[in-house]
Amino acid sequence: MYQQMIFVNLAVSDVAASKKFFTELGYTINPQFSSDDCACVTISDTIVAMMLSKEHYANFTQKEIADATKVSETLICLSAESREKVDELVDRAIAAGGTAGKVQDYGTMYGRAFDDLDGHTWEVMWMDPSEVQG
Repeated sequence: MYQQMIFVNLAVSDVAASKKFFTELGYTINPQFSSDDCACVTISDTIVAMMLSKEHYANFTQKEIADATKVSETLICLSAESREKVDELVDRAIAAGGTAGKVQDYGTMYGRAFDDLDGHTWEVMWMDPSEVQG
């Protein structure tokens, strides 16, 4: 059965630094689709983040490239299997050079956010499975 994928493409200042940052979070780099201008970060079987140098990213758009350290361009939210896994991933991101973001604790839903090296905001969210199933 076909499983749809998502490829998040983000402009970055330093591809090598992005590779290091995301491997420190526990993700892998797919060398088949990576180069000096692009890091293909495998987040899951269906989620891939493409970290493109700003020059390479410019080949895919006619719009001005946002400076994510100054404006919000997107909020990327990843699910986590537990509250502890939320904390684990965000703490690794901060240790790797990311910036801590907002904490959201609603009891049955818990999340934290971090900004990566280029200011892209990543939220990590856990929801109580009994609440999701309704």
